[in-house]
This record gives sequence, structure tokens and C-alpha cells, in this order.
Amino acid sequence: MRQRTDYPTFSDPELSRRHQSFYGLMEQEGVEAALIYGSGRYASDIYWLSDWPSSREAYLLMQTGKEPVILMQLFNHFPMARVMSWIKDLRWAGANTTNSVVDLFAERGLQSKKIGLVGGISYQVYNKLRETYPNATFVDLGAKLRMMRTIKSADEIARIHTASKLTDQSIQALADGLREGMREEEIPAIIEPVYLKAGGYAGIHFISSMPMRAPDFAVPSQFHSNRKLQKGDALISEISGAYAGYSGQIHRTFSIGEGPTPVWQKMHDAAMEAFDVLSKVIKDGATTTEAEEAAEIIHQRGFSTYDDLVHGVNQYPPIFQTKTRKRHDSREITFRENMVIVIQPNLITHDEKMGLQFGETLVVKRTGCESLNAYPRQWVTCKG
Repeated sequence: MRQRTDYPTFSDPELSRRHQSFYGLMEQEGVEAALIYGSGRYASDIYWLSDWPSSREAYLLMQTGKEPVILMQLFNHFPMARVMSWIKDLRWAGANTTNSVVDLFAERGLQSKKIGLVGGISYQVYNKLRETYPNATFVDLGAKLRMMRTIKSADEIARIHTASKLTDQSIQALADGLREGMREEEIPAIIEPVYLKAGGYAGIHFISSMPMRAPDFAVPSQFHSNRKLQKGDALISEISGAYAGYSGQIHRTFSIGEGPTPVWQKMHDAAMEAFDVLSKVIKDGATTTEAEEAAEIIHQRGFSTYDDLVHGVNQYPPIFQTKTRKRHDSREITFRENMVIVIQPNLITHDEKMGLQFGETLVVKRTGCESLNAYPRQWVTCKG
């Protein structure tokens, strides 16, 4: 018989800790209940609270003093959800999810209460709740929950470490498998088996190839072309392997049949320098402003940037750029111990014809950052 322990799970104490933290947030914000929405595989907040990865769409109601309830789709996904969910009151959302959510509010006596909302709740559900219960009030809890979740537990860090190991292994598979004549669109077939054989799955594999002596693209591409690799190519990458809801991430540059040309080596050296500076500046108590200013070394070396300089693992905060290239209106964030981040300087030339990215996944500690990746910090030359 299928049971929860057949799948990756978090412990009862870990899940209880998460519920206590969330109820604490609800009390802090003065809400009676919270409605949390998620859709797709590994719907983050529902997974975090239920240990069930979710499926098509789901709503989770957390209410002070009462057991949580999940309303989920699709009907044929219900048996699997019943096996995996730590939350026991799990229900099919019926033929009309909107009506089921509205009815649940009445069942729980929430018609005139203050309710917190998390996630991309549909217009239909929100509007129907407002129309049906005009005395209820709704406030957004999403941003505060995301910030609360930036500090990871030991169990979460262990799972991210597993994902990072898979990501390292996929980089090694690329180093061994990239060949002259291979099409870009074939490359995922090298990467993904590493994850699948270990029970993981692909997060992202952004890749751009180009002649080192005639570069034409500054960022790893989200879509793979039918271009064939050639001797003398550079291949820039942004790779994430994932395991049970958590991703690792790594950025390395490859070349085919020969090492980097002097201009590529100069850019790579500057990217590694920026990475090294940031991994020392970022520590418990440091701020994003300090990190932005430290990263100005990229511009002092004659380069610019395109992608975000740093982001939290799984695209959580903090997310920011260099001071010169700042484009987000984000408040200053103080780094705290056990935040897990990706430092990923994406250096580019000012004409945007050449660029590369160097980085990996790290845990913020009191004196700096500790990497969860083990793959060597180097340019990777493939035999071709």
C-alpha cells in the first residue's frame, strides 16, 4: 500500500514548526484565517505547509484554533494527495472550485472576519468572496510569508544540498558530453537524466552557444536553438537541478576544443572576482546596499551586467542588481544566517554582444557564505 514514507517527506517536528510560524504571522497581522493558493507541480506555499507537492490547483485554509483544510483539483489527483499530504482534511474542490471555497468560508464562520490572502488567487474566487461576504476584510500576506521563508531550516538546507549535488553532477555530464556538431536543443538530453535517475527533475537549463571570436549573445538563453556546436565555441549556462520542491543553481562557462581566448578569460576572471567579493561581503547582519556597492567592482573592471546579481534560492528575496544597474524598487534587506542565496554575476560587454555568468548556491553564515556546490570554480574546456 502506498504511504507517505515512499516519497521525500519532512518530519512531523519540521512541519509543526512551519505551522507554528505561520500561525504566528497570522496573529501578528491580526487575521482570523488565511487562504493560500497554489497551482502546478510543487506549488510552493501549499507544499511548504502540507508536504504535498500540489497538482492542478489547490486552496489551503489555515484558521486559528481549527484544523487546516485543503480544497484541491483534479478529482483523479485526489488519491495521491490523500497519501502524501500531512494535512488530513483534504477535499476534492468539486465541479466548481469557486463555489467550494465560498462554501468553506460559511462552514468555518468566516463571513465577517479578517482574512489573509497568499498567492495568485483567481479573480473569480476573490470577487465571489467579496460579493457573498461584504463584511469580511482581506489583506495580503504573501510578501510577509516570502520574507519569513527566506531563512531556511536545517532540513530545508539539507534538501537544497541534495538538489545542489544533482546540479553539480549535471555540470560534470556537460563537461563530459558536449561535442562539436551537437545541436543546442540536444543538450538537455545530457543534463536531465542525471536528475531523473536520482528522483529529481530539471529546474532550468538556460544555455547560449556562440563562436568565442564572434560573440553575439550576452545571457544564457531560455530557449535552445538548432545551432550546432563548433570548435572554438563558448557555451554560457544557468543550470538548476531540483529535488522535491527545492532547487540548486550553478553557472559555468564551457568551450569546445580549446580554452578561453584572452578576452573571454578576462571577463571570466572578473566574474569570479565579483563572486568572491560578494561571498565575503554577504554575511549575517550585512545589507543588500552593502552588497550592491561591493559589486561595483564589475563596472570598475569595464563590464556591465544584465541578470540579477543575487537572488534567494527558488527566486525568493533578496533579489537585487549592482548599484549602477539597479532596476528594482526594492527596500533594503538585511542578510540573516541560514538564508540560502544564489550569487550569479552575469558580466556583459556594453554592446551586449558578449557575456557570461558565474555563480552557485550558498548559505549565509556569520562570517560569510558557505557553498552548497562542490563543482570546481573554473572555466570548463571540453574536448569537443
